Amino acid sequence: MRSTIRTWWISWVLAWLILSASTSLSAGLAAQRIADISQPAGFSIRLHPDFPQYVGDIISLDVISTDPELFDQEIQEVRAQISGAREQELDAVKFNRDERNQELRATFQWAWDTHDYPPGSYQVTFTTSPRAVTWTEVLVLLDSQDQPAAERNARWVTVETDCCEISYISGTAAERDLEQLQDMAEEETARVSEQLGAQFKDPAKITFLPRVLGHGGFAGDQIYVSYLDRNYAGSTTRQVLHHELVHLLDGQLGGELRPIFLLEGLAVYLSGGHFKPEPLIPRARALLDLGEYIPFQDLANDFYDSQHEAGYLEAASLIEYMVERWSWDEFHAFYRDIHPVSSGGDRHAVDIALQKHFHLSFEELEDDFIAHLEDLPALPEMRQDVRETVDFYNSVREYQKELDPSAYFRKVWLPSGDEMRKRGIVADYLRHPDRPENRILETLLAAGDQYLRAGQYERVERLLEQVQHGIQVHQELKQYAWLFQPHINPVLNGIEALDN
Repeated sequence: MRSTIRTWWISWVLAWLILSASTSLSAGLAAQRIADISQPAGFSIRLHPDFPQYVGDIISLDVISTDPELFDQEIQEVRAQISGAREQELDAVKFNRDERNQELRATFQWAWDTHDYPPGSYQVTFTTSPRAVTWTEVLVLLDSQDQPAAERNARWVTVETDCCEISYISGTAAERDLEQLQDMAEEETARVSEQLGAQFKDPAKITFLPRVLGHGGFAGDQIYVSYLDRNYAGSTTRQVLHHELVHLLDGQLGGELRPIFLLEGLAVYLSGGHFKPEPLIPRARALLDLGEYIPFQDLANDFYDSQHEAGYLEAASLIEYMVERWSWDEFHAFYRDIHPVSSGGDRHAVDIALQKHFHLSFEELEDDFIAHLEDLPALPEMRQDVRETVDFYNSVREYQKELDPSAYFRKVWLPSGDEMRKRGIVADYLRHPDRPENRILETLLAAGDQYLRAGQYERVERLLEQVQHGIQVHQELKQYAWLFQPHINPVLNGIEALDN
């Protein structure tokens, strides 16, 4: 009964907050993009930095088509014309096909520099070609004086240590805890070097982000780690940093082909867990008991489309099994000796390397691995923890898709940190959705993570139930946003119409 009351309470509170936001004329909420009714079906726009936009922002515009019919048609590029107090035509941008998400995407990256624009409403007219589709969006720029002082004064700062080049934005949690983060970076780079038996070629470039992006960490030629007080993604900074440092050094050590499932599995294995320290093989046994086990051939050829926690856990558990069976040196020699093949994908490439190094096929390795898991004792509490972990991160991703889309890992907005520092851009990483409904759901997710780590699974279930209801309320109310359009339309008359 108490759980039901809590669920209805969060639903009604969120409904009230979202309705209030829809009818508000306050400066912050009025800056929301308002789509003209001429927008064609199958097209949507995302702005970066996130809502709201201020004079002085250097704005990127994502034009996205998710209509399956449009995906197969010959739309090659899109143009944008800005009109209002000032006019500007943006250079045409080509569409890229995203096969995984079945969408077309064209990005006007940092194309609209608003420093010399007066505050007010602006029409942006988009036109695709060669098949002409035209529509108009109305965007509102707020006066820079309305921007929070902390954001207006924020700057990039970079410090160098023996191991690393650490960048962060002033006034954030990373600046407050800089000494602690420097020590952590020194310790983790040393650990990773010892584990992989190699030194980093150059100081590791690490950017600490003041917002959640994806699951909290990314790595390419440099590392991005989320570091903030309300980290709703449930990741541990040290664990994520170690994971990404493994990717960085692993990439420097090379190999003609490092299949994604082994690459990610290696980072989890050497970190001793995914988002927290955890026993890998017993948790893989729990996946088997829960019916969440993913066949290796699926992981090998389509890793990122597999269930996230199950995929990472299985890949890491397989590596632990192989190291225990043959030794680290034998595994490492196999891992660096995988080569591309003309057909069959990564699965076939791994199969060839396995037969060369261990005289068994990929299928035989999986059979042995499953038999090993089945020989382990079933642990009910472990099974419950794995189930709640999967549910928790599924909820995080659903929240991101609905209320923090720039953070969603498949469509994450992660521009180059080096380029942002060169241009002096901080808003793309500093600003994020922060309406009341965001704060409530993020607080619930952060609390759910704490309860999960404490093994209080009934509380985790109740909180995730509330999060799911909150997301559902938000989705349902969005369908009726047109009812509140008359209340929002006055902002189109100019910034002076706003209630300051």
